[in-house]
Amino acid sequence: MIRNSALAVVVPAALIVSGLTPTSNALAGSKFDGPWSVAVYTTTGPCDPSYRFSGQIVNGDISYAYGSLEITGRVAANGATFVRVTAGTSRGEAHGRMTMTHGNGTWSGVGPDGHCAGTWQATRK
Repeated sequence: MIRNSALAVVVPAALIVSGLTPTSNALAGSKFDGPWSVAVYTTTGPCDPSYRFSGQIVNGDISYAYGSLEITGRVAANGATFVRVTAGTSRGEAHGRMTMTHGNGTWSGVGPDGHCAGTWQATRK
């Protein structure tokens, strides 16, 4: 059951929407570009225990904005992944590593209900 908390959506959303909206720069594509399935697991805090979502990486960029939700991030050429998420007073970050077929890492964030943290796993579709 989804809690009525911005944090319950904000940090996992960073991994969920991995580039749902293409970025505007015209860089050459990266080896990570394409559709991904992401599973997010909460290990501490008042957030839901797990989420599963799909998204798209475009030119190595992760970028999405909707209302007060803003997600920015990047998958570097070596696979290092960083995502920053803000929504109102809630904020969070995700770090990890991607290969051409999968990825994993950790996330943490703070919202009105407190601090949450966990892990994420991604698989190329």
